[in-house]
Amino acid sequence: MPTPILISEVGPRDGLQSIDRTLPTAVKCAWIDALVEAGITEIEVGSFVPAKLLPQLADTADVVAHARQHKGLTVAVLVPNAKGAEAALQAGAHKLTLPLSASETHSLKNLRRTHAQVLEEARTIAAMVKAAPCKAHFEGSVSTAFGCTLEGEVTEAKVVELAEALMAAGCDEVGLSDTTGYANPAQVRAVVRAVHAAIGPEHLTGLHLHNTRGLGLANVIAGLEVGITTFDASLAGLGGCPFAPGASGNIVTEDLAFMLEAMGYTTGINLEKLLNVRQILADALPGEPLYGFTPDAGLPLGFKQAA
Repeated sequence: MPTPILISEVGPRDGLQSIDRTLPTAVKCAWIDALVEAGITEIEVGSFVPAKLLPQLADTADVVAHARQHKGLTVAVLVPNAKGAEAALQAGAHKLTLPLSASETHSLKNLRRTHAQVLEEARTIAAMVKAAPCKAHFEGSVSTAFGCTLEGEVTEAKVVELAEALMAAGCDEVGLSDTTGYANPAQVRAVVRAVHAAIGPEHLTGLHLHNTRGLGLANVIAGLEVGITTFDASLAGLGGCPFAPGASGNIVTEDLAFMLEAMGYTTGINLEKLLNVRQILADALPGEPLYGFTPDAGLPLGFKQAA
């Protein structure tokens, strides 16, 4: 049987937080509906951050409420702290992700918190999730895990240390994020293996990779080789990190899905339907650069998806 791989769509959060325009709530909901129709089963629909910081995501609670109507869809959100986690749980999000930057300089820019302060937030959130009436999954994401535009090199030992600390704080799992687009395939393999050895492969299954230097899909291949089964991606490659200069370019969902299906993996995604979702963004964000080779070239003649 083909190996199932989960593509977690992060465009409605990571994509939209990086552009100046605010997408109307109705358009976000239509986007989510179309993604679900195409077979996407996990979507990061927003972030519970102060509206004054990211007005593009001020309607996250409303978007969560809409997304929850889709049975079988994991509704994920980013939370910067315990206050955001409280709002996420009240809204009914299924998955909460707390970012902890391996680069403390980036952490201070992004969350205005030191490593110790973020870990304290993680302990508080873990307790909140455990006590919540509705079950939710709590992920601690080690951001800038492969390098930082502000500090430069991030050591493997630091990533392992923080991954262990997040698990000790009560996270259900840890994710690794190439926030700045610095990663290369050899580095991905090495860091994933080191973290797997420290916390167990069952507690690190996902990577958030950027295509800033054209290595996004190559890094996916490296991740597959060391047992990663979940990859974040953004429709049309929207997004980056506003607190990491030059770190543009999430992996393009359409290209990732095509590559995986062409290799014989199963994603559960209907590629033809997925390619059509792009029109929603083209109509709603005129002039915004939309990336991806597969949407431009189309599917190969006679191409068949894995059964």
